[in-house]
Amino acid sequence: MYQIDLNCDLGESFGVYKIGRDDEILNFVTSANIACGFHAGDPSVMRKTVRSALNKGVKIGAHPGLPDLIGFGRRNITISPQEAYDIVVYQIGALYGFLKAEGEKMQHVKPHGALYNMAANNAQLAEAIAEAVYKVNPELILFGLSGSELIKAGEKIGIRTANEVFADRTYQQDGTLTPRSHPNSLISDPFQATNQVIRMVKEGKVLSQQGNEVLLVADTVCIHGDGSHAVTFANQIRKMLEESDVSVEAFV
Repeated sequence: MYQIDLNCDLGESFGVYKIGRDDEILNFVTSANIACGFHAGDPSVMRKTVRSALNKGVKIGAHPGLPDLIGFGRRNITISPQEAYDIVVYQIGALYGFLKAEGEKMQHVKPHGALYNMAANNAQLAEAIAEAVYKVNPELILFGLSGSELIKAGEKIGIRTANEVFADRTYQQDGTLTPRSHPNSLISDPFQATNQVIRMVKEGKVLSQQGNEVLLVADTVCIHGDGSHAVTFANQIRKMLEESDVSVEAFV
């Protein structure tokens, strides 16, 4: 039987201003990547999201991003490997405090947005992020784009890695995600998203925008919590995975 983890980026709100439907999505996912304040989130939202995830039995990871609230961490910013190391350590520490206060452990770290995409191709940034995770806690799992430099860096330094694939994004022929600035970068049809996920999990393949098959490894599937179809996606994908004899469980 196949097995897959469903993860979602959560806690990307501010104070009383809620973005997305986190509490509903937590009914369907098995891992939560919680924003740590640089691209989104704040202390109150972090605390609430941690407690909500724990109440649902969902595993928790840090979701560190670039210091870019206005751009939601999705704009490329030139940073050095040392800066990448520093901001990742800082943000892991912020979420760690809330988990410690609840008597729970952190499961993983997944970089956000532009930081994630930059590290997928830049070996030096990837190694700095992997080192930051390792130095904070070598038992943490590093989530990264399937087959990317970030996965390679995690394996090189000796931490566990989870190859991530995306339900609601399209792919390029080199295995990278289609940039959000490009047409057809997002998948809005839940059935199309579900079929893509099932194929990635069962066959290890995805059809690129250029029409060729891309080989990949799928350990965990991301559903974006800020998307307008996030809850529908989460519900539909989990249901169809289980109907297709795919066990949905946290990557532990």
